[in-house]
Amino acid sequence: MVSELERKVLPRRKPPVKRGERYSVRIEALGKDGDGIARIKGFVIFVPNTNVGDEVQIEIKNVKGRFAFGEVVE
Repeated sequence: MVSELERKVLPRRKPPVKRGERYSVRIEALGKDGDGIARIKGFVIFVPNTNVGDEVQIEIKNVKGRFAFGEVVE
């Protein structure tokens, strides 16, 4: 029998980004610490020193299980 907790836990999927990759993204929102939030295939990318509406080129610097950190590149 499946427990209530097991039903609520989402299966982990492999992140769609890798460290060192570059993307063009649009900042959709700001996180609680002020970092911009972009999404790549629904996966959250935190991008410091950006504002909502910014369209920037980023490089992925660190990937975690459910989110990643990117940095603006020129």
